[in-house]
Amino acid sequence: MEQLSGYALVEPKAPLRAVEHPVTDPGAGEVVVKVAGCGLCHTDLGFAFGGVRTRHPLPLILGHEIAGRVVQAGRGVEHLLGTSVVVPAVVPCGACDDCLAGAPMICKRQIMPGNDIDGGFASHVLVPARGLCPVPGANGDFDAPLGKSGVTLRHLAVIADAASTPYQAIQRAQVREGDLAIVVGLGGVGGYAAQIAAYRGAHVVGLDLSEDRRASAPSLGCELALDPTALQPRALKAVIRAFAEEHLAPPTRWKIFECSGTAAGQQTAFNLLVHGATLSVVGFTLDKVSVRLSNLMALDARAIGNWGCAPEHYPTLVQLALDGAIDVVRHTQIRPLTDLPEAFAAAHERPTGRRTVFAPGL
Repeated sequence: MEQLSGYALVEPKAPLRAVEHPVTDPGAGEVVVKVAGCGLCHTDLGFAFGGVRTRHPLPLILGHEIAGRVVQAGRGVEHLLGTSVVVPAVVPCGACDDCLAGAPMICKRQIMPGNDIDGGFASHVLVPARGLCPVPGANGDFDAPLGKSGVTLRHLAVIADAASTPYQAIQRAQVREGDLAIVVGLGGVGGYAAQIAAYRGAHVVGLDLSEDRRASAPSLGCELALDPTALQPRALKAVIRAFAEEHLAPPTRWKIFECSGTAAGQQTAFNLLVHGATLSVVGFTLDKVSVRLSNLMALDARAIGNWGCAPEHYPTLVQLALDGAIDVVRHTQIRPLTDLPEAFAAAHERPTGRRTVFAPGL
């Protein structure tokens, strides 16, 4: 019997603990995925350090950005055996009233690896088969280049959340060619928000406190990168308005994506509302923000949230990554899974703009 090895969160703010036990056999509609890579997300750090509770009691193996190969398949999904896949970060049930009404992301029976069940910071993960996204051309070699871009199956782990969550937000905001898109926070999720908005033809402005992230903003498709703390709110908006005018983007209907997951970022994003704007809240924080909601009425603007991404969007994103339309190689660093405990604590102290994917077997 194959052995699972990985790292579990035993209690908040405690070091991750190594775990090892036999791989659980899949039931009907389930598969065991041998993990090629699992990305480290701000949400994982929130579970460990930020006071956010997992829905499954601890100890729990975290990690919800997973790519790998199906090595065991339960009844009814045997056809998936041997398939290389990206595992959705949120797996709706597909059968409840909300799912059938076209609102799968509020499904009350949804399953999130690393939250509802053990996740991907391990050699293997047991997950529902529904929603799995096959990866074209992958032959089981986790390090083999795929498509034109040199991306490997390990890199594609970031599709599960870092790329797919902003993709859904951008879809909902209806970003079009020539629009002005403002991304607040150019970390893992915000970086892909900028890339995807630029791919769709928007003029992208990136806001971030980090000088390093601002320096790398052009590689994300940002035409302008600003430190939001260097200017007062009105002056910041004036600079962005001048940029929009210079690039023939509309002075109204801005698309604003709050990806920092901080109270300051959320405040900055709200202050940038203009007539007809769409504010999409993608990042998460437990901190409260004081805003004047009447601004939404006065500006005929809207604010929408975004939880994860419906599995139906994953094939499109995988193809974009394989074609090199979004770059998941330069903005991802791959490290051995054995580095996770030390890197996990370090990421809490000093977040970076690159997504780290932890790979078993390296």
